[in-house]
Amino acid sequence: MIISGNIVDIINRDIYPGKVYLRDNIIHKIERDNSTYSNYILPGLIDSHVHIESSMLTPSGFAKLVVPRGTIGVVSDPHEIANICGVKGVEYMIEDGNNVPLKCFFGVPSCVPATSFETSGFKIESLEVEYLLQKGAPFLAEMMNFPGVIYGNQEVWSKLKLAKKYNVPIDGHAPGVRGEDLEKYAAGNITTDHESFTIDEALEKIKLGIKTQIREGSAARNFEVLHPLISKEPLQTMLCTDDSHPDLIIEKGHIDRLIKLGLSKGYSIFELYQVAVINPVKHYNLPVGLLREGDAADFIVVDSLSDFNVIETYIDGLKVASNGNALFDFPKSDLINNFNCSPISIADITISAPYDSPKVRVIEAQDGELLTNEFIWHPNIKKGQFIQSDLNNDILKIVVVNRYSQSKPTVGFIKNFGLKNGALASSVAHDSHNIVAIGCDDNALIQAINSVIECKGGISVCNNECLNRLELPVAGLMSVEPGDVVAKKYAELNTLVEEMGCTIRAPFMTLAFMSLLVIPSLKIGDKGLFDVNKFEFTSLFVNE
Repeated sequence: MIISGNIVDIINRDIYPGKVYLRDNIIHKIERDNSTYSNYILPGLIDSHVHIESSMLTPSGFAKLVVPRGTIGVVSDPHEIANICGVKGVEYMIEDGNNVPLKCFFGVPSCVPATSFETSGFKIESLEVEYLLQKGAPFLAEMMNFPGVIYGNQEVWSKLKLAKKYNVPIDGHAPGVRGEDLEKYAAGNITTDHESFTIDEALEKIKLGIKTQIREGSAARNFEVLHPLISKEPLQTMLCTDDSHPDLIIEKGHIDRLIKLGLSKGYSIFELYQVAVINPVKHYNLPVGLLREGDAADFIVVDSLSDFNVIETYIDGLKVASNGNALFDFPKSDLINNFNCSPISIADITISAPYDSPKVRVIEAQDGELLTNEFIWHPNIKKGQFIQSDLNNDILKIVVVNRYSQSKPTVGFIKNFGLKNGALASSVAHDSHNIVAIGCDDNALIQAINSVIECKGGISVCNNECLNRLELPVAGLMSVEPGDVVAKKYAELNTLVEEMGCTIRAPFMTLAFMSLLVIPSLKIGDKGLFDVNKFEFTSLFVNE
């Protein structure tokens, strides 16, 4: 097979007309010619850090969306499903990913559960980590338990030492960690981080040998702040999406969207390919072609270097997408799950004031960020009265329900969602994926939560007694439906929530991170309200 076009040599930073000769699954020869072409041939794109489960699609369903966008490889941490189904969950992702041409590189989850302060379905400890490394896992996935690294937790360091033993890189996760603590964290041979929110934080990490992955997902969007690193630290920077829902991929794209963002900022295609392709391939030692003779034939054809619209995608010499359409089948995925709780009642989520005019700790959410603040609320109520959502001050009740065993829900309060009526609930709740819900009144909360319990996983919206939901039968995280079907349903739910007054751009994604106990500063898990800065539980009431 011969593919003709303007060849973009990203290694030598050259562009010339020519032909690419394919033999079997490799590039046999690249030949210059004097023809005039309108299209451009470039290596395929790499996502350097993604949780496929966050797309609410199986790996095969995810591939159908991103391959037509020019993504030919993803570095994926399967810790979402691992928290629910353990090693079997990781193996499920690998097996399902093998059914499609997208090159999925799954790491070994290092923090399952993310902390010991929440209930998860399984634990992955050193024994399981070594088992997966022995099977060829290419990296140790993000070390979210940064306090464990900093303060010398024995089990955490056993996992770090195993990564060194098998000579694989270690992904990091250290939001806001600076100074001496960062030095201790870097000493664990941590090699990447996708949680920097400022240039200064990223540069401090880079100085200690931790590469920065600029993240642009559905909830956390850091490209606008961090993109100067593309020119300041071109060898120490990568691009990633981390967590993206299917509607965003369909409407805006995947890594191609970040390339377009970079082009709009004035970066050259060579600068962008350094961080989007060359760096992740070299860092993770990925068996992915870079459009050189003898390489695997992994490349894309685009219309121009200014618009960067992907026309064709080739993986291992096969054309796998054309004009926005995947050219491979969507295989039927098996079901795997771990869900064992019963419906709850209003009595389960009532909170009464312990004294007159209590001071209540409230999670203050930030649109476009995973970080939260602590807000002190003074509801003017008497001792023993029930504390309800305060719509005038945009303070809503938030509930977390243990999905793995029957236990009393945890109840707290959250600010800045803007909801004026109804409730929303989800079994996608990082990282243990218990059920998390917010609502304006207890009745709506109960309906939304019990709807998720009824289908053993999904996201639901209760709006004026009307229930709507997207079922996620694979671990309560993923659908078996095609991406366009899931995206359409998800968009409908987002529209409903927007009509209910929500001001958050990605309400379900943001909600999912309110229970992640390793991102500062105030979060809530199934065991209680959690102060991430102190890394300990805290009381709902300030004077308690």
